[in-house]
Amino acid sequence: MDSGKAVHRRKPDIPVIRPRASDENQQVSAKRLELSMVIRLLEDPLTADLKERHLFVLKKLLKRNQIGFLLKELKGIAKILNICAEKVKDHPEYVPILCEALNICSLPFLKEKASDELTYAQDVIEFLSHMGCLMRVSDAEVRQQIVASVKSFYSCVAPKQLLDGTDPFFKTKPRTFSSDNRFSRLSLRLQPASPGYRLQLLERSDLPQTLLLSMAALENQPAIRLQLLQTLQILSSSSDLNCVLILNARGAEMICLHMNEPDPSGQVLFRSSEILWNLLERGNKEEVTAQLSSMECVLSLKEAFFTSLGCSDHQLTNELLVIVALIAENPNSLLIESSFAKDLVVLATFPECKTVNPLVHNLNFNFSTEDLKMKKLLLNLLVLLSGDFAALQLFEEERVIPALLTLMKPPTASSERQSGSGRWSSAQQEELQLQALTILATIAPLMLEEYVSCQGIACLLLLLDWCIRKDALFGHSSHGTGGRGSKTAQMFHCIRVLRSVTSSCVDSVNQDLCDQGVINQLLGILMQMEVSPDEEDVITLEIKLDIQLVLSLLCESDMHRKELFGSEGVEMVLHFLRKGSDRFYSGLGHNKLILSTVDCVWSCIVGCYTTEDFFLAKEGVSVLLDLLSSSPGCVHCNILATLLELCDNPNALPHVVSWRDGRGQTAPGLLLQLWREEEEELQVSRNQHGGIADPQRPLLSLHQQHDTKLSFPADVPSQAVLELSENLRAKIYSILCKIGFYDLPGLSAKHYVTLSIVRRYLDFKVGEVWEEISRELSLDGVRPISPDEEALSTICKITEDTARRVAAEQNSILEQREKEELGEEELMYAEMKSHWRQQELMAKSWDSYVSRTSNYEILKEVKAQRESTRPKPKREGTAVHPTEHFIGQVIAAESTDAQGSAGLKLMLTRAPIKTAGQDAVGATTQDPEYFSTVSVKD
Repeated sequence: MDSGKAVHRRKPDIPVIRPRASDENQQVSAKRLELSMVIRLLEDPLTADLKERHLFVLKKLLKRNQIGFLLKELKGIAKILNICAEKVKDHPEYVPILCEALNICSLPFLKEKASDELTYAQDVIEFLSHMGCLMRVSDAEVRQQIVASVKSFYSCVAPKQLLDGTDPFFKTKPRTFSSDNRFSRLSLRLQPASPGYRLQLLERSDLPQTLLLSMAALENQPAIRLQLLQTLQILSSSSDLNCVLILNARGAEMICLHMNEPDPSGQVLFRSSEILWNLLERGNKEEVTAQLSSMECVLSLKEAFFTSLGCSDHQLTNELLVIVALIAENPNSLLIESSFAKDLVVLATFPECKTVNPLVHNLNFNFSTEDLKMKKLLLNLLVLLSGDFAALQLFEEERVIPALLTLMKPPTASSERQSGSGRWSSAQQEELQLQALTILATIAPLMLEEYVSCQGIACLLLLLDWCIRKDALFGHSSHGTGGRGSKTAQMFHCIRVLRSVTSSCVDSVNQDLCDQGVINQLLGILMQMEVSPDEEDVITLEIKLDIQLVLSLLCESDMHRKELFGSEGVEMVLHFLRKGSDRFYSGLGHNKLILSTVDCVWSCIVGCYTTEDFFLAKEGVSVLLDLLSSSPGCVHCNILATLLELCDNPNALPHVVSWRDGRGQTAPGLLLQLWREEEEELQVSRNQHGGIADPQRPLLSLHQQHDTKLSFPADVPSQAVLELSENLRAKIYSILCKIGFYDLPGLSAKHYVTLSIVRRYLDFKVGEVWEEISRELSLDGVRPISPDEEALSTICKITEDTARRVAAEQNSILEQREKEELGEEELMYAEMKSHWRQQELMAKSWDSYVSRTSNYEILKEVKAQRESTRPKPKREGTAVHPTEHFIGQVIAAESTDAQGSAGLKLMLTRAPIKTAGQDAVGATTQDPEYFSTVSVKD
């Protein structure tokens, strides 16, 4: 039987109604058998030359799959397409077959079961990779169909489906085919694969890379090349994985190298730039810039840039400039070597600097929005290129500094009134002015001689003076804050330029600034901003911070400048210090402002006795101590360092000793409290009372204890020495050394325990250094000579003995305090006992009085007793004895407003008591046992 007939042989049709499972399995096996027979027909050497039969069978196969290929058949279909691609070289008749098959590939793949998507996922990946390999066929129609089919993958998928591969809002119904289709009975219910299923597997195939690599074969087919670029643009914009695959094939470099090829449509350059943008946004930016940094790519970008520069719309030019800016960030870029940077600098200085360079003669510059963007991008490139020394020489040749100074100058009234297409508008001019100031802050310190020679300092101070003046016709830029008429943004950038210039620490430049009165000018601006009713924001706080830093840089090393800082500067500093640290964590920058203010005290006041005395007279030390007691720990180091420097002035010590905070705490008490907190943070070994717990390590922190078994090189600072600058203990010890360790006011026993350690801090630190030397020698296997070894041992033993004596002293302090507390407790109990005894006597006296007044018999008995004991009257002529007084203790009672017995307040008093015969009359008129002053409220 003829082999062709064998291929198309079919079993009898199976009834559609109620098919049996066994019959359906037979249908599937028959279908697979037919596909395998087609492959055998194409590959068998005996039938390899039967071209007409091949075409007939292939057409029948495609007709059967005209609604889409089954997932389980893709592996065989891929093999058939590869065989046809090989035969196209000698037999162009296979081209329509390939095109028809590729057209069917644009339709969704079909599945019989839901599990087919997972089962045949690898077959789909290999099929898509084979599709890309078909680009090797030189026929334009085949290539065009491949590109069109891949592009169609994305045409019917919503953006959300591109991400997750599913459509949650639409459920695909099972797809059935009409009975007139002769192959419909092979599968009664087929479903298309999920909308994003093919795209997810495309990201795991080699199709993006293969399409990219095929660009080299499309030089003579510009139409197909443009369609391929559009397809690559879709691929790169839809998936990050696609961008990774394209970059792995050096896609950025290849796209860049082919972007200037002849193009009748004028779309290749645009599409290429879009692809590069997608790779930068969704791929690895460092990888893209590395691929574009080669000399060939830079030259290609240069050609593309100048090609786009001749267009009326500079949008494409600006997109290319952004790509060039990203390349400029790469230190290995060859922009300067390719002379591209020189051309860009020339364009950046136009039209501020007149030039005869032919680049600007035919430049279509109409001051539009796109032109403004281009100008700003060119100016931004100056900052990116400034890191290269060769670029600085280029800036000097092309007069970059004069161009920037021209842009930053304040606008004149005449220029503000002028309008037209031949110059920048007010808002555009303001944006360029702000950007010029930003660039100067970076470039001016690098080209300081050029900046000074161009009168940059004078221009800067004039602009600063202009910023202070009110101008209702300025403030159009979106960079400015405060609305129309605000110059806050200009002042911010102007101060930032001033800060960068002074930070270079060139004495001639700083002296020139001081000679032009910048210190008083900055102080005036600072205080003017303080009295302004406007609410503080991040920008105003940054301006104040930068002004204080500039003042610190100017005055730090010059005594005359500190004198110029004077009383006005002291008042400014005290004003900011008195604000305290309440808004330290506000998030606006008050924390940095506090630190800069303290630094301003150290740089502008300390060291000049005239300014120091005025600072002390204004209670500056008390303000610093107030800030120290209320500020967070991160500020303590700076404040203590400033106080330590101020303590060199003898007039400052009385201010430190006499200081008290709101709770009555003294300065020594505050310093000792900070010491204890610092040691708790360092986890120094201490007992519960803050005393020395380990005499062998009286100062060692937990971090240092972990490093005791490590040996460090000679050029690495010792841990014992490095620790001096990392915590507050050395500064606290130095301040207390200046104040003294004895007769300190306001200290408790706890403070004296800490003070005993502080007093021996230097001895302990010296011993710690020697112990560290001995330990490192041991770790390095070095044995000192006997005298040195004995000296090291003696030093370590002396340190340990000193620590033990300090520990004993601390125990003595605690014992003495315990005795004092015991004595105070005994005295308190004695007072309580006396108080209760007096209450008992008072109660007894009151009961006696009540009984006498309530029982007449008792009263008569008492009166009879008094009459019997009353002395007889004196006879005339009897010698008069001198009056004798006896001092006795009586109880004085005082009424209060309380109810009951609590309303009686008793006191033990002393009063003279006369003898029995001194006042007979008084005895008869008043009962001495009657306490007329006693009252009890119920």
